[in-house]
Amino acid sequence: MTKSKPLWRKSDGDPVSCTEKLKVLEQNLEEYRSLALDFLEDAALMGCDVEQVRGVLADALAAIPAPYSRKN
Repeated sequence: MTKSKPLWRKSDGDPVSCTEKLKVLEQNLEEYRSLALDFLEDAALMGCDVEQVRGVLADALAAIPAPYSRKN
């Protein structure tokens, strides 16, 4: 599976251009993907419906407040 890198944007819509910030965002995304894969694998091995688990994960992520967001 080929993963395309997202174009990270600031809250004003401009792209993030700082190399170090982009590096941190990509590392965090890779950690998130790895943890989510572990979660899905465990759930599947326990007989859970993977699509339902994906929904629970999406809902959990959506419910996390962004502590430094200007939109809060």
